[in-house]
Amino acid sequence: QVQLVESGGGLVQAGGSLRLSCKASTYTFINYAVGWFRQAPGTERELVAAVDGSGRGKYVTDSVKGRFAISRDNAKNLVYLQMNSLKPDDTAVYYCAARHRAGERYDFWGQGTQVTVSS
Repeated sequence: QVQLVESGGGLVQAGGSLRLSCKASTYTFINYAVGWFRQAPGTERELVAAVDGSGRGKYVTDSVKGRFAISRDNAKNLVYLQMNSLKPDDTAVYYCAARHRAGERYDFWGQGTQVTVSS
């Protein structure tokens, strides 16, 4: 079982930056890929970025490429989502989720953190 806790959300003006953090409670953090998802009202949850256990393999969805970056610190059991040049369309609840390297699904989810970008 992996518990995940997000932090770092808030209200920011368009063009601003936020850094989200995801803290995991597991002794085998390196065995888990972590993804950041977001869900705006009335929309489906979408994968924004993901990183493998080593931190070398990364994915960022096209709509945020060049503005968002994902990274991890395995010594601290943390995954970050650096969000720059934020737009009102980035407003959503952001969730981190973990997937074991042998698994196919993200089985463990945090409670989410709200990001609101004002125009």
